Amino acid sequence: MTYCVGILLKDGIVLASDSRTHAGVDNFAKFCKMSVFERAGDRVLILLSSGNLAGTQAVISVLKQRCAVVNGTPNLWTASTMFDVVGLVADAVRDIERRDAPFLKSGPIAFNASFIVGGQLKGEPPRLFRIYAEGNFIEASDETSFLQTGEAKYGKPIIDRVLTPTTTLADATKCVLVSFDSTMRSNLSVGMPIDLVCYERDSLEIRMRHRFDEGDAYFTQLSADWSAGVRKVFQELPDLEW
Repeated sequence: MTYCVGILLKDGIVLASDSRTHAGVDNFAKFCKMSVFERAGDRVLILLSSGNLAGTQAVISVLKQRCAVVNGTPNLWTASTMFDVVGLVADAVRDIERRDAPFLKSGPIAFNASFIVGGQLKGEPPRLFRIYAEGNFIEASDETSFLQTGEAKYGKPIIDRVLTPTTTLADATKCVLVSFDSTMRSNLSVGMPIDLVCYERDSLEIRMRHRFDEGDAYFTQLSADWSAGVRKVFQELPDLEW
C-alpha cells in the first residue's frame, strides 16, 4: 500500500508520496515513489506512483528510455501539452501491462500501476492528473482540486475540511503533511520517508523539495501540535443537552 496526493491551486501544485512498500507483514522496504522530469525554463513534470512496485518501476524506466531516443518518437521532453504528457505515461502503463499481466495471472499479485502526474509546460497553466491502472485518466479542476492514490481514506477528511480555492501553497503544504500524519497513525502500510514538492506557478523549475525522514524536527512538531489542537477543540465542544 502507499499514499500519494496532489493538490492543484491558483499559485501552483503541491505533491507528496510516502516510501513504504511491503510484501507481507514481515517484508517492508523503502522505495522513492516520486519521479521528476525537469528542464528549467521549459517544463516541470512530477510523477507519483502507486501499486505493484515492479510495474511502476518498469513504467518509469520505459519513460526514461524513451526520453533518451532522438529519432523523433514523442516523449516527455518533446510533448507539447500536459495532456500529451499524460497520454505518454498512460501508453507506457498499457505497454507494461500487456507485457507482464499474462504472466502474473498464475500468481497472487495482479498488475496494478497508477500515477498522479502534475506539472507545467511553458505556455500552459499548471495541470494535475490521475492515471488509473487501465491507462485512462482524469484531470483536477476548480471543483475537484486534489487527487489521491493508494490509502486515501484517512488523509482525505483533513484535505476536504481545509482546502479552498484560495488556499495558499504554504497552507496546502501543511494540510498535505497533516493528511500523511493521520494516514500513518491509522495504517502501518504507509510510512516515511515522505517526499514533498511545492511547485510555484510559472516558475518552470522546482525550488521547494524536501524529504521527511523519521524524526524530522518539523514533521514531529507539526504532528504534536495537530494532535494537541484536535484534543483542545474536542474538549471545548459543547455537551449534549439531554
